Amino acid sequence: MRKNGLKLTACTLAAIIGFTSTGLEAQATGSVGSVLPSAGIEFSLQDGEKSTSLSSMKEESDKEAAEQAGMTNTDGISVGSVQVGGFSDLASTTDTISRAQEKKILDTVVFSEGYTKDLREAAGSGLSEEEESFKNLVIARVNDYVNVRNMPSEEGEIVGKLYNKSVGSFIEEENGWYKISSGSVEGYVKGEFCVTGDEAVDYAKEVGTRIATVTTTTLKVREQPGLEETVLGLVPIEDELIVTEELDGWVKVNIEEGDGYVSLDYVTLSTEFVKAESIAEEKARLAKEEESRRAAKEAAKKKTAENAASGGQAEDGGKTYASPTGSTGDDVVAFAKQFVGNPYVYGGTSLTNGADCSGFVMSVYKNFGVSLPHSSAADRNVGAAVNGIENAQPGDIVCYSGHVGIYAGNGQIVHASTSRTGIIVSSATYRSILSIRRIL
Repeated sequence: MRKNGLKLTACTLAAIIGFTSTGLEAQATGSVGSVLPSAGIEFSLQDGEKSTSLSSMKEESDKEAAEQAGMTNTDGISVGSVQVGGFSDLASTTDTISRAQEKKILDTVVFSEGYTKDLREAAGSGLSEEEESFKNLVIARVNDYVNVRNMPSEEGEIVGKLYNKSVGSFIEEENGWYKISSGSVEGYVKGEFCVTGDEAVDYAKEVGTRIATVTTTTLKVREQPGLEETVLGLVPIEDELIVTEELDGWVKVNIEEGDGYVSLDYVTLSTEFVKAESIAEEKARLAKEEESRRAAKEAAKKKTAENAASGGQAEDGGKTYASPTGSTGDDVVAFAKQFVGNPYVYGGTSLTNGADCSGFVMSVYKNFGVSLPHSSAADRNVGAAVNGIENAQPGDIVCYSGHVGIYAGNGQIVHASTSRTGIIVSSATYRSILSIRRIL
């Protein structure tokens, strides 16, 4: 805000009052062969008011603590459009007003339900505290990655890689190079391949992912923000959901059943970015992923040999089905598809009598001798990373916000969808993909 006064029209003030934070939803992409680091979830900006350890959270009871979010009218404010009244003397003038007048006007506007917005701060920068912090980020904007060097020169040794849409913290600038710190990597990136400062604010919203991590045993996702609203679906503890909108006491998230709302009392919020990877970390990651796939392949071959010896049939929940006859991704899909039409059951792991999404994936791979977690969030870190659906192969695990399925080829997945649809085959891109993991 200018120190010598402020030219303020009624429409300008309305714009200031209409300022809100929005949810962030993005996915790191870039053509780095078919493998990328596991999405750098460790680099995050935590919501300080909601950052609570899981051990301190009690299990959910019937008293979900938040009231339905919303605003009621106050003098001069209409809910939704948030129009400002009472300032008709400003509607047709752009005369400069004094600091005292400005303060009096801005102090007049208060949102109801106890939510008071500091309009003086909003009028000054137009940015929230978190958005201001984005100015200190350096974000790669390239096709693949930008090298991180130990000195501000192309002659410098490469100490790491800042992948496309990956983020580091700005330290200083020297001769067109930015010194950054990201993960375990500290060094210089060429400025022409990155954005920082004011330009980084909007870009951070594109590349960052606003995440709500469940902190209660079973979280109810409701169709609307309110304790009396219909329950849309259930989500287990530690699952991570993409936030698409933030309200007073509630956030809008995406689950398999669709968009719903969860109380802030039972989640913690963070904005997550992909971070840089050192050369040593890259080698270690690739070696670990290769070993994981090697072990899975050996286990699958051993298991299918056992299946063949036992006659190629097995039993689940009293029902008989054909055991896997091979150990490839195509074999995984063929095995999984025989359960299409069977029910979805929250928390279930039975391929015949009912499983949820991660229970289905876990149980399918169990029949190949491969042990996977019963968690859609944990599935994002198994096996090896695959860069983009265009590089997916049959048998790969496709991970979404609060959901997971098995890639079936031809742009489709087989998955335990909802209690209404059960186990089905559908488009792999019906919603935003968070990551793809290769097991075999």
